[in-house]
Amino acid sequence: MNTESDTLPGNKPPTLFAINNIPNLIHRQIIPHNRSYNAIILNGIFLFHKVYYKNIPKIFSTFIHFPVMKHLDKNTILSIIIAGMALATAWAIRGQFGHEQGAAWAGGIGALSILLLAKREDWYNKAIKAAFAGAVGWGFGGMMSYGILVGYGRGEDFINVYYGLASLFVVGGLYGLIGGGLFGLVLEDHPKNKIKWHQVVIEMTVGGIIFYYLMIEQLGFEMTPPRSEAWGICAGSGIAMLYFMLRTKKYSAMRVAMYSGLGAGFGFAFGNFLHVLGNVAEIPFNMWNVMEYSLGFFGGAGMAYGTFTSSWPKEESTGKFSTSNLTLPLVGLIFVIPFFVWHQSFLMKDFSETLGAFVSQPKTWMTAVQLVALTSILALSVYWIRLFSSKKALQGPQISYTEISMLFKSYFGTYILFTIMLTGSFLSFYRIEQFLYIINYIIILAFIPKLKPMFSARAAATKTWRNVLLIIMIILAILTLILINSHGELSHAHKRFEWI
Repeated sequence: MNTESDTLPGNKPPTLFAINNIPNLIHRQIIPHNRSYNAIILNGIFLFHKVYYKNIPKIFSTFIHFPVMKHLDKNTILSIIIAGMALATAWAIRGQFGHEQGAAWAGGIGALSILLLAKREDWYNKAIKAAFAGAVGWGFGGMMSYGILVGYGRGEDFINVYYGLASLFVVGGLYGLIGGGLFGLVLEDHPKNKIKWHQVVIEMTVGGIIFYYLMIEQLGFEMTPPRSEAWGICAGSGIAMLYFMLRTKKYSAMRVAMYSGLGAGFGFAFGNFLHVLGNVAEIPFNMWNVMEYSLGFFGGAGMAYGTFTSSWPKEESTGKFSTSNLTLPLVGLIFVIPFFVWHQSFLMKDFSETLGAFVSQPKTWMTAVQLVALTSILALSVYWIRLFSSKKALQGPQISYTEISMLFKSYFGTYILFTIMLTGSFLSFYRIEQFLYIINYIIILAFIPKLKPMFSARAAATKTWRNVLLIIMIILAILTLILINSHGELSHAHKRFEWI
């Protein structure tokens, strides 16, 4: 029986055939009608395609050709999607709080979802530490500024818009790289081959300082002028982390870091694409939230894929809990991160105007909301810290799946409660996305117990990562072409290169 691919030239898969013919369509149909500066760029893409035509099918087949993905069964694919939804929902909520603390809470939720989906009993004792490491890693990137990069994506010329999408790929990639990397290092930490965490922290700190002062201060390479260039600190720390993994042969952790970074980077750039198109189409929805959801979804999916397709050491639960592997991560995850979110968002900000649209005494309501939010943090912290602290004297598999599941539900649920209270959505339906968080939450909780991914050990292949990176860069070029031909001048648009 003939399939559709049998009728295509060279028996290429349909998707691959279409991708290979995009430059030809551009050259025949778009360029003749676009004699502006952008036509020069289009011609460049056409020439690139002609030069590398023989290699493009090989590159794309590593990512698109379905037989390559046979190592993933239905349960694994659904698990990756649910993990993506968990981090996506939390990251969309994070947009309400911002900064490091909001990103850290979202990262902890994403890490816990993967641990629950994995169904590995030998991971439950280290689940708190792994979730805290993921939270710290994702939160670390919260120092980066990207508002002006989003403005570049609203431009009208190819170079500035492509620069904006590529820069958002860098920022999103650093979020995922460090978040997924620290999470993966905890999973690779084994009594017989311990991670020297003090060394990781020192090397990442030194790497961040050296990279920032060399690239930003000394060489003057600025990506987000006139905003903060803190991305340089994150880049240096991420490079130092990868070097530590390479030197100590922590290849599984490296896979998680790379796929998480590639996913989050693509998600941020693609989210900006959706954000701009949504604004152009005047869709009555919070499109900025869509961009945040996209970053979280692809970043969480990448982190889950890297986890489920890597080889991890099997642990025997013979050791005891200590301050370093339980108490500190527990207090940091359950109390410190939520407290900083509360302090910065509920105490340091005046959100009485939000409540003032619905009530006659907004100051009174604001005080009540502050107290309810603080009480929820204290209740969450006291309960879980007391429960897990009581296990320090025990040996064997002290922490169960049920306990991690209940922690995930309460931790995630409290984050949703915070955003609903802060926006005043408990008084009105004016912010529809707030209630979509609840729907996502219900779907995630319903699917997690039913899914169990099939783990497969795949190598850390730098060639694959390079090919995926090239594919993403080509996709971003296509998205750029769509954007610059979809609108005229937009408000809040920025130019990185004024000479264009």
